[in-house]
Amino acid sequence: MQLHKEIDETLLTADLDVHLEGLDFTYKGSTNSVLDSLSIDIKGPQLVSILGPNGAGKSTLIHCMNKILEPTGGTVMVNGKNVEDITVKEMAKISSYVPYTSTDSFPLTVVDTILMGRHPHAKWGSIKDDLEIVHEALQLLDIEDLADSMFNELSAGQHQKVMLARGFAQEPRILFLDEPTSNLDIKYQLEITRILRRMSREKKVLVIMISHDINIAAKYSDNIIVLHNHKIHSVGTPEEVITSEMLKEVYDVDAKITMDNGKPHLVLCDDCTYEPLPEDSGVYLP
Repeated sequence: MQLHKEIDETLLTADLDVHLEGLDFTYKGSTNSVLDSLSIDIKGPQLVSILGPNGAGKSTLIHCMNKILEPTGGTVMVNGKNVEDITVKEMAKISSYVPYTSTDSFPLTVVDTILMGRHPHAKWGSIKDDLEIVHEALQLLDIEDLADSMFNELSAGQHQKVMLARGFAQEPRILFLDEPTSNLDIKYQLEITRILRRMSREKKVLVIMISHDINIAAKYSDNIIVLHNHKIHSVGTPEEVITSEMLKEVYDVDAKITMDNGKPHLVLCDDCTYEPLPEDSGVYLP
């Protein structure tokens, strides 16, 4: 049995592109715009980070891009087709979404949880190929030792890695991620972001992720979108976007920008003065 009897094949072969024109979004019952007339063209493959303070509309933007939310106004085009005309099944075939946190608590093994990512591609006789892809995802995220563990018994960090693996196993052309490294320590934040960048290159995927870590986004992103006051504040390469002026306008922080291997790196509170603690204050080993 083929789950997808009909699909617009051009979505699978067209140039990777997410195009917004005058995108507006307001939640029902509210008069406050979450997104206000956003227009942008994102071409892939590449790694794009979306930055901005809390409440700027970052998650809402991704939800409008991948058909979770219906825009109040304007248009969203994915691979040359209006999302209004893309079925949910078609969207699942060409894209995957890894949320900030998942409310799912599957009483399943990790392998079975990741295997759910293969659902859009399922057909009779495909289980062997699907399991090979699942194990590739396990290996990529270095969680092979968790394969037989129960998903609902994992730590927050392990949980996040499994959700990433499920997104990878879906073999998307476009991968949307909402703070994919939020529950990970710094080592794995760097590792996951490197994997996402490599995936954009080797698998020819358009990766669009929300991030709150400006330095990691600046180091690994090809382009950055900054949201502020529900509008696009700036778009461009990290070198073009990550400036002291942007940080002051968007985040209301004073910072100095240094260059590290050609990439901008922010140093906060450059003009702070150090005030020593009283002599009897501190943390001591017994």
